[in-house]
Amino acid sequence: MVVSIVVPCHNEGAVIELFYRELCAVLDGIQGYVFELVLVNDGSRDTTLDKIQSLAMKDDRIRFISFSRNFGKESAVYAGLSYAQGDIVTVMDADLQDPPALLPQMLDYIQKGYDSVATRRVTRTGEPIIRSFFARQFYKLIKRTSNVDMVDGARDYRMMTRQVVEAILSMQEYHRFSKGIFGWVGFKTYWIPYENVERAAGETSWSFWKLFAYAIEGIIAFTVMPLRVASFSGILFSVLAFIYLIYIVIRTFVLGIDVPGYASTIAVVLFMGGIQLVSVGVLGEYMARTYMEVKQRPAFIIKETNIYPLQRDAQING
Repeated sequence: MVVSIVVPCHNEGAVIELFYRELCAVLDGIQGYVFELVLVNDGSRDTTLDKIQSLAMKDDRIRFISFSRNFGKESAVYAGLSYAQGDIVTVMDADLQDPPALLPQMLDYIQKGYDSVATRRVTRTGEPIIRSFFARQFYKLIKRTSNVDMVDGARDYRMMTRQVVEAILSMQEYHRFSKGIFGWVGFKTYWIPYENVERAAGETSWSFWKLFAYAIEGIIAFTVMPLRVASFSGILFSVLAFIYLIYIVIRTFVLGIDVPGYASTIAVVLFMGGIQLVSVGVLGEYMARTYMEVKQRPAFIIKETNIYPLQRDAQING
């Protein structure tokens, strides 16, 4: 049975060789499987591609794909899954925050009948407090507003059967959110908890704002909750404005009291204007993603690879 290991790489030159050694040490101890490594270079600007090519020359299990530019981790994962040939496919990061030592345990659960074996961090040791707080709130929000099975601390590190992979590949949207897609397709999944592991070397390319934008991507991709909040806010403030209007009419014409209220009027107008702008912004986010989907641009473009033969449309569209 063939097991494919998909590894998205972006500026991992400082750790890729260490990752390869750690991974091989684990794979060499697993009997009864044939392994292939699908390394996807996502437009790295360091020595990542050179080191991947060097490793590929020494180990014929390594198949690599190199993009024409940086398309993002989601595109790299999609490309790796598209070209992985295994009956079982694993996605993991190259920074060793996804421990290779878990692979034998994951294979055991696949053999027990699970369609997917996923991992989740039970601690966030070494992570900034603010980032941890917002991450937990994100998972709570997704869980409450969508039907996606996503637990707190979920990682992209998971092992899947071919049936699950094909289901994931059938979802061909341009804006991809893998954690949500993994949960949306369903199937019988076992979660393995583990302690947080810091990067073995190099620096993460995920800043707080990139993670924030990624969270917004996930919310918009798998729930219409922001649109409903905007609609509810519009209805609520319309009702309050109508009640306030009745109050002014009664007070002015029935009681004969004139209420200039310049300051309060300005405050209400500015507040309502802010609500309207936020609502328009939320609507714009959904429209922008619809616009990008309609364009049908490729998720990635391959510049170099040692995977042959490739169909012409696959080289462009993945």
